[in-house]
Amino acid sequence: MSRASRADLKGKVQTVTGLIDPADVGPALMHEHLFIDLNPPRFAAEAVDDDEITLCNCFKVRYGQQPSRLNYRLNERAIAAAEVAEMRAAGGRTIVELTSGGLRPDPGGLVEVARATGVNIVMGCGHYVHEYHDPANADRHVDDFAHEMITQVLEGAWGSDVRAGIIGEIGCQAPWTEQEQRVMRGALIAQAETGAALNVHPGRHPDQPQEVADFVVAAGAPTERLILSHIDRTIFDADRLLRLADSGCVIEFDLFGWEQSAYPMSDIDMPNDAGRLKLIRLLIDRGHLDRIVISQDICTRTRLTRYGGHGYQHIFANVIPLMRRRGFSGDEVDAITVRNPRRLLAFI
Repeated sequence: MSRASRADLKGKVQTVTGLIDPADVGPALMHEHLFIDLNPPRFAAEAVDDDEITLCNCFKVRYGQQPSRLNYRLNERAIAAAEVAEMRAAGGRTIVELTSGGLRPDPGGLVEVARATGVNIVMGCGHYVHEYHDPANADRHVDDFAHEMITQVLEGAWGSDVRAGIIGEIGCQAPWTEQEQRVMRGALIAQAETGAALNVHPGRHPDQPQEVADFVVAAGAPTERLILSHIDRTIFDADRLLRLADSGCVIEFDLFGWEQSAYPMSDIDMPNDAGRLKLIRLLIDRGHLDRIVISQDICTRTRLTRYGGHGYQHIFANVIPLMRRRGFSGDEVDAITVRNPRRLLAFI
């Protein structure tokens, strides 16, 4: 496949099977993983035989009572295709797949699932948090990271000719490491060069999303195409949330379906879906309807229907009906699930 130009991409959405018109995006999930290995690299040398995940142990695994490395690995193409087909049957049309560097992306698998299901899949690029970086990243410069991400969008990513359609998820921590900041600067250069949107995984401290937004502003980059992920596990008070939205960035509530209080490796008290909708209503009432997107960030087996979870279909089958029962208008639902994703995924 030849190298694309920015002119080729402008006004289009780039999926793993080619360019589409934004009108064809339809209802979208803006942050998912179909293929991922979320096990930290420090575990790689340890040989552990995990039990299979079944209906008899899925709750224990999901809640952390029974640790499982297998749970953090999605690598079965047939299961991915079946789960995505359920999403399409429930009304979904597009998935943004944000498995970035260090998490074992599988562009070939994404193409296979897209062709098997007819669902639009938009692939991300860049690098996850510092712990998952290739050791070689320690000596890389900002321009090198930028060139890599530009190439992933215009030519192909992860050793393939499958092109990314969004930059991210770019991993950050709290405190934010200097190496992660270099990747972020590279991502901002790549965004300016390609016209793609940028998705950032902020650290878990409630002030870190604002730190990222302020970093972007200080770099002279626009915030309206900056999507900040995982806000529903990071910010729980109205003042922080509204200040962040007022900075012009896009707020992503992407843990829908996570209905348990326990969150891995943290003392965060997670909200349920009703709690997420209350925060979304707060943003809408402040005038930020055009700065909200939603998803489920499925990255473990126990959140798939095959392993006792809700699956990629959950938002379309369950959350949108809940939104209507909670007084969300059809226009508001359409903005959050269709219009905002369509605008963000189209290259400028």
